[in-house]
Amino acid sequence: MESRIQFRIGNETKQLAQKAAEAKGTTLSEACRQLAEQLAAEQRITEEHENWLKGKVDAAFARLHEGSAVYLSESQAEQRMDDVKAKVRARYAAK
Repeated sequence: MESRIQFRIGNETKQLAQKAAEAKGTTLSEACRQLAEQLAAEQRITEEHENWLKGKVDAAFARLHEGSAVYLSESQAEQRMDDVKAKVRARYAAK
C-alpha cells in the first residue's frame, strides 16, 4: 500500500529544488521519495539495533534473576574486552 505525503514550502524553495533535481537528472518528487526511503532505512537499522540491545539487556537481567549471572572483576572485564578487540583487529588486518 502506498501513501501520499503533502507538505508546504515556499515557491522560491520549490523552484530552486526542482532546478537542483533536474540538474541531477531526476524530479523533485523522486528526490523526496528517495530521501524518505533513506530515512526509513536508517530508522529500520536503528530499530533493529535497539531490539538487539534490548534482547541482550533482558537476557542479562534474566540470568541475574535466575541466579546464573557471572560477575567479573574490573581487570577480568578489561582483559575480556582486550581479547575481543584483538580478535576484531586481527580479522580486519587479515583482509
